[in-house]
Amino acid sequence: MDAKIRTRYAGRAKIVKAMSHPTRLFMVDELARGERCVQVLTGMVGDDISTISKHLAVLKNVGIVADEKRGAQVYYTLRCPCVMDFFSCVESVLKTKSRR
Repeated sequence: MDAKIRTRYAGRAKIVKAMSHPTRLFMVDELARGERCVQVLTGMVGDDISTISKHLAVLKNVGIVADEKRGAQVYYTLRCPCVMDFFSCVESVLKTKSRR
């Protein structure tokens, strides 16, 4: 594998790793339905605001979500809705696995 290919796969791995937590998967799913502020996501997930903010920072750092500060609130949106295609693929794998 040459350096260019290795870099591309390392980038892919970073994105997959960022989504490899149930809470982050849940938040991405919720953000696909529309923007949410940190407080709303905190209430939905049931963790403290610091933990939710850290999860959102992981997703933001790889480009999955974007944020916008409005007054004291920070709102998040899904930056790349195509990630939901990945979710559909994951669901297909789960269904295939359960049929075995």
